[in-house]
Amino acid sequence: MAKYSIGTLNNISKVGLDRLTDQYALTEDINEANGIVVRSYKMHEMDFSDNLLAIGRAGAGVNNIPLDRCADEGIVVFNTPGANANAVKELVIAGLIMGSRNMYEGISWANTLEGDVSGQVEKGKKQFAGTEIEGKTLGIIGLGAIGAKVANAAHALGMNIVGNSVVVHPFLTAPCEMYDDVAEMVKVCDYVSIHVPSLPATKGMINKDLIANMKDGAIVLNYARPDLVVEEDIIAALESGKLRKYMTDLADENLINKPGIVSTPHLGASTKEAEDNCASMAVDELMDYIENGNIRNSVNFPPVSLDAEAGTTRVGILYKGEVDVTALLNDAVGADKVVKVEIGKSRTEYGYALALVKEDACKDCLAGIKADGVIKVRVL
Repeated sequence: MAKYSIGTLNNISKVGLDRLTDQYALTEDINEANGIVVRSYKMHEMDFSDNLLAIGRAGAGVNNIPLDRCADEGIVVFNTPGANANAVKELVIAGLIMGSRNMYEGISWANTLEGDVSGQVEKGKKQFAGTEIEGKTLGIIGLGAIGAKVANAAHALGMNIVGNSVVVHPFLTAPCEMYDDVAEMVKVCDYVSIHVPSLPATKGMINKDLIANMKDGAIVLNYARPDLVVEEDIIAALESGKLRKYMTDLADENLINKPGIVSTPHLGASTKEAEDNCASMAVDELMDYIENGNIRNSVNFPPVSLDAEAGTTRVGILYKGEVDVTALLNDAVGADKVVKVEIGKSRTEYGYALALVKEDACKDCLAGIKADGVIKVRVL
């Protein structure tokens, strides 16, 4: 009989849900769910029941989930970085080639032709003459899972790759000259593609000042987040001829029907393969946390994992601020019962610790741990 209930919001890939073991059952009653798998459903107005332990976002972006409120209620939110990387990479490469060869403009023009189409094509095709990408330089801002795959694919097509990134993903195999300063990097780029998250430091980073450093006629590609660019600065640069094209997967009312802008309707992860990969990864993350207390790829609590050891019980403690977890465990069951404590390195005020205690330790004592800052204690 199933021990845990999983709810879904949006249509979630069957390939992913089929990974649930017989310890889990799908439920239509979200209030009884121990875990929720979600794609784009907006959860900010939802009330969460005490049953809910975790939310798995089948994708990378989590702006549809109230992260801090979830953290305060002891709900761990996961995402699936890299699961859709290949799908986004392919769209970026398509945008790179479409922008270089003026394919969108050419197709749009061809679809208006009547009568002697072949004759008109031969006379009119010169207006859409483009450039080849081979031998040109692509600058990539952010060499995470997607940026690294874009670099590899573009290099395989004969491009020179330069990059700027805080962290470089192991996916990167192409030769890539690294720059510490983005403003210096873009001076050598024929194309600039941005692949970073939306953070205070990255919002609006493609702006008039950075564009001024770019080569005349450069093409900018944004398949990441809309607020990474200052749209009015992009439009002004296109109107002046400083930029040749702006290729993006983030269509909005400011970009539609603007010369030099090609906007696709957020197709980056819209492939069957990406949906399967994201759902599978989200389900695996939920199960590992619910059953074992391990956290991988959470966006509101730090990563922590412990291997199982015979004769022990796992205890997970979610907390906020400064909490001496080891002291709490020692006080609850005695230091001789505490086998191991792993404390996550957090970049926020929310923390997580996972401990192994001897199997004969008092479970009620552990479950009853209370202290300032402790949000939730799970005895697994």
